[in-house]
Amino acid sequence: MKKLFTSLSLLLMVSALFAQNYTISGYVREKKSNERLINANIYDEISLKVATANKYGFYSITLPKGKVTLTASYVGYGSQSVELNVQKDTIINFELEFNSEDIESVTVYGSVNQNKVESSEMSVTELTGAKIDKIPVMMGEADVLKVVQLLPGVQSGMEGTSGIYVRGGGPDQNLFLLDGVPVYNASHLMGFFSVFNPDAIKTVKLYKGGFPARYGGRLSSVVDISMKDGNMNEFHGDLSVGLLTSKIMLEGPLVKEKTSFMLSARRTYFDVFLKPVIAYQNMKWDENIDAGAYINDYNLKINHVFSDRSRLYFSGYLGEDHLHESYDDEYTYHRDNKTYTDQYEDEFGLSWGNKIASLRWNYLISPKLFSNTTVTYSKYKFNTYYDYYYNDGYENTESNDIFDYFSGIEDITLKADFDYYPNSNHSIKFGTSYINHYFTPGAVTIDSDYIEDDIQAYIDSAFQNQDVYAHDVSAYFEDDIKLSPLFKLNAGLHLSWFNVDGENYLNLQPRLSMRYKARENLSFKAAYSRMVQHVHLLNYSGISLPTDLWLPVTKRFEPPVSDQIAAGLALNLPNNLVFTTEGFYKTMHNLIEYKEGASFNGTASNWEDKVEKGDGWSYGAEFMLEKTIGKTTGWIGYTLAWNWRQFDELNFGNKFPAKYDRRNDISVVIMHEFSKKFDIGLIWVYGTGNAVTLASSEYELAQLNPTHRNNYNYWESRDIKLYKGRNNYRMPAYQRMDLGFNWHKKKKHGIRTWSLSIYNAYNRQNPFFMMWDTEYSEKIIETQEGTTWETVRETKLKQVSIFPILPTFTYSFKF
Repeated sequence: MKKLFTSLSLLLMVSALFAQNYTISGYVREKKSNERLINANIYDEISLKVATANKYGFYSITLPKGKVTLTASYVGYGSQSVELNVQKDTIINFELEFNSEDIESVTVYGSVNQNKVESSEMSVTELTGAKIDKIPVMMGEADVLKVVQLLPGVQSGMEGTSGIYVRGGGPDQNLFLLDGVPVYNASHLMGFFSVFNPDAIKTVKLYKGGFPARYGGRLSSVVDISMKDGNMNEFHGDLSVGLLTSKIMLEGPLVKEKTSFMLSARRTYFDVFLKPVIAYQNMKWDENIDAGAYINDYNLKINHVFSDRSRLYFSGYLGEDHLHESYDDEYTYHRDNKTYTDQYEDEFGLSWGNKIASLRWNYLISPKLFSNTTVTYSKYKFNTYYDYYYNDGYENTESNDIFDYFSGIEDITLKADFDYYPNSNHSIKFGTSYINHYFTPGAVTIDSDYIEDDIQAYIDSAFQNQDVYAHDVSAYFEDDIKLSPLFKLNAGLHLSWFNVDGENYLNLQPRLSMRYKARENLSFKAAYSRMVQHVHLLNYSGISLPTDLWLPVTKRFEPPVSDQIAAGLALNLPNNLVFTTEGFYKTMHNLIEYKEGASFNGTASNWEDKVEKGDGWSYGAEFMLEKTIGKTTGWIGYTLAWNWRQFDELNFGNKFPAKYDRRNDISVVIMHEFSKKFDIGLIWVYGTGNAVTLASSEYELAQLNPTHRNNYNYWESRDIKLYKGRNNYRMPAYQRMDLGFNWHKKKKHGIRTWSLSIYNAYNRQNPFFMMWDTEYSEKIIETQEGTTWETVRETKLKQVSIFPILPTFTYSFKF
């Protein structure tokens, strides 16, 4: 018996020795710039095991002892293979070279699209900022969010704006992250383009559903944007001059192969164009008026490599919008044989913007455990002022009135995230975060100074809604599990705790997505997500305005909650085509909408009395056929969807369509490269018209006016409008074609590009808004007594369109 146990022990030791596994880990980066390649693939040709690099380019794969052949690949880059005999844990860093022969295959997508059949993720799309300019754009200004609007399941707001509405959600239900930092106002110029400068962006990842557990805080989508790290080896730049903006991006090493930087700046020049117009008006009317509007924004990123195990990043963003108008005048006159002068001065201004900073430290604790520790700061502020001065020379009086209003939100965040790779079948992420929110709902300062005969009266008043502090704590755990070669899933939990004004909200949010690989080129997927949101956005206009206020949840209005299920398939077709389709159903609770007839005065005063609480739900199907390789690339997307709301105190308790409910939405995006010198882009979009609330009939009612009993105005008329329901009318369908043409020429020090973009190429008159307009005319009536005239009143529904065909030239130079 003793010999038997000895033999068994020896056999187990030998088996364990032969079954021993080791971990190979490292980074995948571009050879020329040392830029980390997000989501690159690492594949062992012998064991057939696969790993994917994380958002910092780190990978870890555990393989059996012995010979392996590892291949790293990334779309648009040549692959690299390494053969080795694994006898211990090993670090292998891959450096991939950009494949100039395959440049036409690089479109706005990244590597995630190559893996749609393999990945357990669903409802996810990745974009690369470097190629977004290939798509035709409005006014020559490339914009990340306007490209996102072209994807299935994403609706645009009003024409020309960069707002997004994802699977029935509102504009406040999208989480925008710039290098991990929340951005609360993602719009410039009332939403005509976003704050995200494509020149500074490396990747953009959009989640519409199947949310990984690491994300939280919004109901409908996550737009995770990573800025470029900066070239570690060479100095490069990109200069662009367009109709709307000029911009520049510079990157290069501060210490070669150790420290790099990336800096971008962008500015519009509406104020420059306005100056000659205003000067002409001033000369013509003998006035002194000044006005202007412009935006500027700056991105900065510095990263330093301490070692293969340790790296530090600093990211910053500063962006502001400015709008101002001023007027001053003097009026000289004679009275009582004397000359007097009156002086007038008034000045009005708006400014709003974001300030963002983050400091991140990557540290490789072991070949299987990767950590990322982050401290972030985010601030959004809005300010408006009005200054009026008047000097009456005759009365010898002076008055000066100043009105100042400001609001904002400020966050400080601490985060710790970990990636753990126990073996090739598990990829685990876990972490925790704390956010300190500081809400400034709105403060008004009024200064009034009046002087008469050297006697001064001064009033200084301040009206301020109470500032609010809130604490937001979360923790998550998720595991990407490969249960078999055919079945893979991502399961996780997100736990959130929110404390505000003595109220505590604790929510557990389960997440699950799974993939079944039926064939080599076909997989079926399903996902479930619960999401919780702890902030409300007070938005009255339907477009992104700087006066929109972010406010925390309260005892009366609990956190909005959504539950979403989705199912679909991914299919690789011949000729490098990928077809995906998904069906989804989403419910939303604790939503808020303005009451009937409620108005918003720009402050948070008594805001809870102006809104109602209710529910929403949306469902539909999305289809997408895309091509990411070849001279011709692009996609065709189609969405069929329904989006409903139900509030007990609105629309008599009946359900009604949400403002941006669209039954059909089609987008066609095609890019073709004829040669290295010339390429074109085409966009065609079609969408069911937006839902609006319009009166169905109008009556003129004569009634007594008790205040005018003693004169001929004893009777007065009043118009009475009747409504069939909220959002009861559909505007005409929206459609548009955009064209883009790019001419490239290689110069001694870089590449020069002339771009022609034609927005709304066939000049379609799309509705911006609808309105009732009343016209009066005189009708001649012949009677036996003679000819009389009768006033005829006719009310017509008018469509207002603001964007005709808009051609734009842009010049850029990359060096």
